[in-house]
Amino acid sequence: MKLMLLPTLSALAFLAACEKPPEAKHEGGPPPQPVTLAAVEEKPLVEWGEFAGRIDAIESVELRPRVSGLLTEVRFQSGALVKEGDVLFVIDPRPFQAVVDKAKGEEKRAEAQVKSAKKEFDRAGPLLAAKAISPEQAEAREAAHLQADANLAAAQAGVRAAELDLEFSEVRAPISGRVSRALVTAGNFVSGMPGSATLLTTIVSTGPVYAYVDMDENTLLQVQELIRGKKMTLDGEGRVPADVQLSGETGWPHPGWIESFDNRLDMGTGSTVVRVQLPNKEGKLTPGLFARVRLPLTAKHPLLLVDESAIGTDQSKKFVMTVNAQNLAEYRTVVPGPQIEGKRVIREGLKPGERYIANGQGRVFFPGQPVIEDKTPAGAKNTASNP
Repeated sequence: MKLMLLPTLSALAFLAACEKPPEAKHEGGPPPQPVTLAAVEEKPLVEWGEFAGRIDAIESVELRPRVSGLLTEVRFQSGALVKEGDVLFVIDPRPFQAVVDKAKGEEKRAEAQVKSAKKEFDRAGPLLAAKAISPEQAEAREAAHLQADANLAAAQAGVRAAELDLEFSEVRAPISGRVSRALVTAGNFVSGMPGSATLLTTIVSTGPVYAYVDMDENTLLQVQELIRGKKMTLDGEGRVPADVQLSGETGWPHPGWIESFDNRLDMGTGSTVVRVQLPNKEGKLTPGLFARVRLPLTAKHPLLLVDESAIGTDQSKKFVMTVNAQNLAEYRTVVPGPQIEGKRVIREGLKPGERYIANGQGRVFFPGQPVIEDKTPAGAKNTASNP
């Protein structure tokens, strides 16, 4: 039986070899390997730098009372949107109303004194002319009149001060925005003393926000030089653009612009603060969030781009496998730059238009190995691998 199987197997192998298409062979070496080729692309682009930053509100307030007293009401829901001037807390107004009433009484007394002193002063002139009073008495009446006027002014000021304290018993929102929770509940005594006033709640503005970024000294000098030379990339309104990406996001979905640079460099960190303004129309940029901020660091200039998948690592070096006119693979050491538009910038090592292996480097084992371009569509490859 074993002797009968051998001719049969040989015949099958021969038939299979006849049905297999002929392979292209490279004379004196292994056959060319199919790889995906691409050309080194040259485009005028702007290089961007990425920085860590924090989102913060444009306006932020720690709400504290301006008078001391017993807190009687809290008139808002935690996390609610409030408008400037809304009453958020009420301090018992009765003691302040009593002070207002007393001050108004003092004002009326001072007004009566002014009227009496004025009459005495008005009579002093004729009486002095008739020598019915002495010059000293006339001067005393004048002084009494002036003093009464001063007492009235002081009483009026006391009324205004008392009315202000009464007004301050209603703690109002100084800005429009989103309020935090009430940090003190009704029934507690709160202090309005400067330097030790009780913190009642906080409010942050909604809408546009800031992103604060620390920029190192060298980058700052580079950006300032571009701005002075009028080479900096600007948006349609003449502002330096900036883009923000939150944790978990891809791309740069939150465009903004540089609002200002700080006026000095921190000697301890060797950096300065750059403030970026963002519209925040959808309200996603919550104050306090960590963000990545992208800022332009160059003018628009030609850059060489290759697919990220084409770059390999050889110990401490980066390399790209190029293909020459004879379709032989070449090892090329490169200096990569940042990633732009989904591709990697190449600083050194390649020239525009050169062909390189974008995919299939695993089939190339040594420089000089012949390759052939695999023109099979990506969709067809996936279908073939997943029947």
